[in-house]
Amino acid sequence: MSKTPRLIQSIERSAAILEIIAQQGGGARLQQIASISGIGKTTVHNILQTLDHLGYVQRRAGDMRYHLGGRILNLARIAGDDNSVRARLRPVLEAVAHKSGGTAWLAVPSGDQAAYLDIVDPNGLCAGWPSVPVRENLEGSAVGWVFLACVPGLGKRVLATRANALDADVLSRIEDVRIKGYALDLQAYRPGLNGVAIPWRINGEVRASLCLTGPPAQFPQHRLIRLAWMMMRSLERLDIQQY
Repeated sequence: MSKTPRLIQSIERSAAILEIIAQQGGGARLQQIASISGIGKTTVHNILQTLDHLGYVQRRAGDMRYHLGGRILNLARIAGDDNSVRARLRPVLEAVAHKSGGTAWLAVPSGDQAAYLDIVDPNGLCAGWPSVPVRENLEGSAVGWVFLACVPGLGKRVLATRANALDADVLSRIEDVRIKGYALDLQAYRPGLNGVAIPWRINGEVRASLCLTGPPAQFPQHRLIRLAWMMMRSLERLDIQQY
């Protein structure tokens, strides 16, 4: 017989709390979690605060429930959701790339980086670049600013792994994205390339980012802003068709 491992109670309780939230449809109140788990309310509150800080649960404005956070959803995505996200958003990538004449990218948050899953490049503007999938740090790119602005707790995790990664300029850009709903990149990440990125959400959670890039002469700032709204409308039409 195999020896029973020595279990760590705090980890057992954390796992139980996450399972309860999932079983309750992805959101549950503190009192509900304490009642189902049989764990004291104060202990449950302290565990939830830790999970919230780490990004495994989150609270939404005007909602007393705790919801599964972006970090745990990312773990589920890494386990096998990439293909479905790619298949679902491929028609939008193709539509916006052909309509704009630029290169369309699809990326998802992966830990404290962005993982690029797909690219549509009808005019060969990025023929010399590495093919997807590829991973990049979040700081500095329009896609990264979208994730940092829209995924709760992600900025803290980036700072925990890469000290001083988010300087005052990056923090200002992130706040601008949070207000406007899109991120502009005017040759900040790659010389000779402008871009715009927007988030894609499921039930309010950011699951991916769409980005359009191209030469500055063809993609000046005023056009990128119009393209951002075009991309948003394309995603809205996709969601309406599929639900």
